Amino acid sequence: MAGTGDGREDRGIFESTKIEFWIRKESEKMQEFRFVILGAGNIAGRFCNAVRLMENCTVAAVASKSPERAKQFAEKNQIAHFYGSYEEMLDQEKPDGAYIAATTNDHFRLTMLCLERKIPVLCEKAMFQNSGEAEEAFAYAEVQKTFVMEAMWSRFLPAVCKAREWIRQERIGQPSLARFTIGFDAPENENNRYYSRKLGGGAAKDITVYAYEITTYLLEQNIRDIRVNADWSQTGVDLTDHVSIRFEHTMADLMATFAADVEDKMIIYGKKGKIVLPFPHYASECFLYGEDGQLTEHFRDETTVDGFTYEIEEMISCVRSGKTESAVVPKNVTLACAKLFDQIEATRIS
Repeated sequence: MAGTGDGREDRGIFESTKIEFWIRKESEKMQEFRFVILGAGNIAGRFCNAVRLMENCTVAAVASKSPERAKQFAEKNQIAHFYGSYEEMLDQEKPDGAYIAATTNDHFRLTMLCLERKIPVLCEKAMFQNSGEAEEAFAYAEVQKTFVMEAMWSRFLPAVCKAREWIRQERIGQPSLARFTIGFDAPENENNRYYSRKLGGGAAKDITVYAYEITTYLLEQNIRDIRVNADWSQTGVDLTDHVSIRFEHTMADLMATFAADVEDKMIIYGKKGKIVLPFPHYASECFLYGEDGQLTEHFRDETTVDGFTYEIEEMISCVRSGKTESAVVPKNVTLACAKLFDQIEATRIS
């Protein structure tokens, strides 16, 4: 049939296409992203709380090595299904994504279980115990074309991002020195996640990971050299870590400990002033000082309800966009940190 020649037919086709596109986009918006959780500890409860704050996102099931623990966790967090087997849950639920909240020693195994099934992974820090685990998992993720990301939530926090913005704007000039301290007096028990070597304990994988991955995020410089030293507990885990990093333009000193309550703080110095980030791994504010030592700007995060939502949003966005890694927490950062764990472990052997 011939057209009318007045453009009405073309306009009709255009309007129809617009409507179809709108319907498709609305359908995508309404479709829930279904998570499953592997592990039923405290951090998994925190994850559930964050998911409840989000639209079109739900926790469909939880699994634990203990069926009773999985059941109790499901009841407490209003989760429909629970399992005493990780494999059974993954096969039965066929989720959109998996959050791994088990102890560090089991992160590699559970990541591989998910990747075997091409299930996208968000894994708690530290994602791996060593570089061997990281290299094998990331290589397999490439083969499976499946998204993986370490749950380094601190990199998404508005206060951390503001400090990064100040550095990029050269508000303090070129950073010349950075100092990061983090630590607390961990309960001494050879069976807990802090002191148990079997569970992947130690300061490195619990808190040094924050110091390293926040510092590298803020400074955005190539690393020229890393020197490490560590103090070891009688249970065989690192109690205190000292990491010195020589970046292209900045010297960074990182201290992390389970041996004492220390002031959690990061300070970045430059010729034009300094940036202070209190409690950097869960920062809610940061301070900018000028050359005269006077406070120039104070940023306070007054919008974040739960910082975990940012990393969850990032994973969902990446998965739905067909990406296999996050630009905020890319694989190379997690691998580099795993190599740092290798260095720290080498001090125990020597």
